Amino acid sequence: MAKNFVSDKDESVRLFKSGFMEFFSKVHFSVPLFIYLPVIGYNLYLTYGYSINVLPALGLFVGGIVFWTITEYTLHRFVFHYHPTSEFGKKIHFMMHGVHHDYPNDSLRLVLPPSVSIPLAVLFYFLFKPVLGGILNAPFYAGFVAGYLYYDIGHYAMHHFKINNKFWSALKDHHMRHHYVDPDKGFGVSSTIWDQVLGTMFNTAKKEKVSS
Repeated sequence: MAKNFVSDKDESVRLFKSGFMEFFSKVHFSVPLFIYLPVIGYNLYLTYGYSINVLPALGLFVGGIVFWTITEYTLHRFVFHYHPTSEFGKKIHFMMHGVHHDYPNDSLRLVLPPSVSIPLAVLFYFLFKPVLGGILNAPFYAGFVAGYLYYDIGHYAMHHFKINNKFWSALKDHHMRHHYVDPDKGFGVSSTIWDQVLGTMFNTAKKEKVSS
């Protein structure tokens, strides 16, 4: 079986000559919590202020989480695993996601740096708002960001924490197979739903050994 990584230790490779740029290419896993928990809280506060009934608000919040799982799968499969042909495209791809596959346990490149996640969060907010309006967008966007946060922190945990919970162990095994068995399958990280629906699940009848 081909080796799908350069090193599975907690180490990485330099991406930028500039120390300033290199600094902002890395982030501690706790940083997204400080950025996005207030965003979630503020949008839930707006939801309360708009006096949306509990059940519709809950439905929109859950809808936001579900939409995040679709977004996560789509970005991972069709953007992060797109294979460009130009040298420039290859460099961008490596910085976006290739480095994570080469150094899957680099603890400072397991969550999106704010320089990437904040522009994306703003973009999605302004994509959702014209469709849902300001009132309905508040609980939906809170759920969407909660889904992202669940993904980001969960992704870090899969690579660095010992997991005994049955549900999380299954997700971890799924993600490790993506890294160590077949990178063209298993694009869901926080959920396997879309891999099941869209035919990118692993054949679990095969007992390939995976690293952790």
